[in-house]
Amino acid sequence: MRLPVPPLLRPPVHRVRALGLPPVRALMNLRELVSALNDFASPALAESWDNVGLLVEPSPPHTVKTLFLTNDLTEEVMEEAVQKKADLVLSYHPPIFTPLKRVTWKTWKERLVVRALENRIGIYSPHTAYDAIPHGVNNWLTKGLGACTSVPLHPSTAPSSPAEGTHRVEFCADAEHLDAVLFKIKDIPEISCLTTLPARVEGEEQTRVSLNCSQKALLEVVALLSQNSLLHHKTEILLLQKPPLPHTGMGRLCTLSQPVSLSEVIERIKGHLRLPHVRVAVGTGRTLESPVKKAALCAGSGSSVLKGTEADLYLTGEMSHHDVLDAVANGISVILCEHSNTERGFLSELRDALAIHLQNKINIIVSEKDRDPLQVA
Repeated sequence: MRLPVPPLLRPPVHRVRALGLPPVRALMNLRELVSALNDFASPALAESWDNVGLLVEPSPPHTVKTLFLTNDLTEEVMEEAVQKKADLVLSYHPPIFTPLKRVTWKTWKERLVVRALENRIGIYSPHTAYDAIPHGVNNWLTKGLGACTSVPLHPSTAPSSPAEGTHRVEFCADAEHLDAVLFKIKDIPEISCLTTLPARVEGEEQTRVSLNCSQKALLEVVALLSQNSLLHHKTEILLLQKPPLPHTGMGRLCTLSQPVSLSEVIERIKGHLRLPHVRVAVGTGRTLESPVKKAALCAGSGSSVLKGTEADLYLTGEMSHHDVLDAVANGISVILCEHSNTERGFLSELRDALAIHLQNKINIIVSEKDRDPLQVA
């Protein structure tokens, strides 16, 4: 007969969780983690000039227990990462942008690489890929405006598309010319998706030829077809465009659910970014009490993204003096918050999003030393 166990002798259930300690976390292989980070925000969404992805890799195998988030990887932040035993630093801004010709102790960016490798710390940077994604930096910045709807100012297109080439060429040829034309076309480089289908043109049996080609190959194809006036006359050229990705792209054009005064928007932005001051330029013919219905924004340096956009307000970290003058002359007010102040607050939201995306497999912490280099004196 089995006797019941007295309640005081029963093994405690979930004792670790009850004591407030975090659940045991597993390790992730670096390459597995990088793949997951790339799934979270594809590097293909970054601007062509950017330097994103895994920038520094310790010799494999390398496992990651702690992922360390920062907006800027300075030497002070790197020391913090070392002290907190980080295995991978995710730095929003790429610390390696201009190519390094050597890795010595001479410059601070070279020293970052040395310290990272000495302490077996990888460095990963997403930068403008995080600007583009729907759950990224710019969408976080829109929350400072209050209730609004937003669309990208410059939509991203699908990184890859089934269609190859930049143009599609279609023409019809009769049996007399078909074989000779196809023979010459197949010798042209950068031709793909070549197909032929029977067609009836003006009551005659012909063959419709369709092909995809690059911009360079297009010139050769057109030159070939122009040698026969009948073929050239029946040629159509289509520009192939990659489909846009919904809610993805650079910058945001926001429509507030209710117009509010410029002064109210300023206070909302200061509260969202936790800043005591911002810089403001009031548009010509406007005042601090003028209503704001449409606001165009871009985290970081927004001049090139915002320029030419019709809105009541531009919100960004920094703009050139002359771009501010242009906006003001067009009746557009400008709020400048300093470059990284429009980005850094996203890291807390990112930490929570990555914890879910990575299924809580690793520890994720945000730098306490990272800060904007500019202060109001």
